[in-house]
Amino acid sequence: MDLQGRAVPSIDRLRVLLMLFHTMAQIMAEQEVENLSGLSTNPEKDIFVVRENGTTCLMAEFAAKFIVPYDVWASNYVDLITEQADIALTRGAEVKGRCGHSESELQVFWVDRAYALKMLFVKESHNMSKGPEATWRLSKVQFVYDSSEKTHFKDAVSAGKHTANSHHLSALVTPAGKSYECQAQQTISLASSDPQKTVTMILSAVHIQPFDIISDFVFSEEHKCPVDEREQLEETLPLILGLILGLVIMVTLAIYHVHHKMTANQVQIPRDRSQYKHMG
Repeated sequence: MDLQGRAVPSIDRLRVLLMLFHTMAQIMAEQEVENLSGLSTNPEKDIFVVRENGTTCLMAEFAAKFIVPYDVWASNYVDLITEQADIALTRGAEVKGRCGHSESELQVFWVDRAYALKMLFVKESHNMSKGPEATWRLSKVQFVYDSSEKTHFKDAVSAGKHTANSHHLSALVTPAGKSYECQAQQTISLASSDPQKTVTMILSAVHIQPFDIISDFVFSEEHKCPVDEREQLEETLPLILGLILGLVIMVTLAIYHVHHKMTANQVQIPRDRSQYKHMG
């Protein structure tokens, strides 16, 4: 009985492990990633979608460019000169991704995997005076590039693969349940494994939502970046001031017209007292 009693839990544990393995395999099989760049009217912009269990769980739409410094030999073959490669994220890139309750990730590969971009998003809760508040943010960016790739790098010294990482990044901060939108350019500095080199990542025309997507293939309400809000205010402020000024002029003219009409209808009292005898 004792041996039999010990064997039953082992069988149960085995069944649980098999069920977990089956569930994980099913989730992996049902995950889809899509590059929908062809739907964008901007030829420099990519649209990526990660779906799990037939539902969109991450959407990202943006244009990205990387400015990468690298060394080449000077004409005397003694000194080194720093050149600069401008690497754009091209359409039709390979995409991978994963979704989670508090962490989501997007991975993009292009030019036969010579270049790879990884973006990690986290969702956090904060204790505020009015109660708990949740936000999500871009917490890490990693860019892998191969300086032996001849399209962007010409005669690079010590050519090979390098990895550039962000440092203590907290970008695109957005209230939970909303998407982040920003048309303005945003720069993120990445420290490269190539000594004393800093890679600059430039994002533009950004629309991203890595959590809490309610409708399939549809972004939730937008949270606009401060730069866009300021530019929008600068564009609309002259219009608002013009409308206010026009309203003030109209009110002033109306008051003048009413005052002129009222004074015209009043009896004019002569200033010369000798004219009083002619009145009445």
